Amino acid sequence: MHPATVRRCEPHTLVSASSAATIKGSSRQSRPNAPVRRPALRHAKSSFIYAYVVSGSIASKVNDEPERVYKAGESFFETPGSRHPVSRNASKTKPAKLLAVFVVDSADKELTVNDN
Repeated sequence: MHPATVRRCEPHTLVSASSAATIKGSSRQSRPNAPVRRPALRHAKSSFIYAYVVSGSIASKVNDEPERVYKAGESFFETPGSRHPVSRNASKTKPAKLLAVFVVDSADKELTVNDN
């Protein structure tokens, strides 16, 4: 069984005079006591991310910042190219759900890549 289920939302293209960007969304549902994902992930170099914890609690570590736990109703922002060494359900007993909205250059097809 996978530690998380990720569902992609339908993308929408934003066009300005100088470039095109796309809004992409995903929801991630993590089971309790899920293992930490390895290897760490890195977001696209153009990707701004707004994340909202729908239910449960999510442990997140971005770049060199300390690990932090976000609870249902809390949100956070990530800058382009952010590295994710930790992104997991913080609970050993309850599931968690995260909604992530990406604003990314339309030319960037991968939202995340393994950080090797």
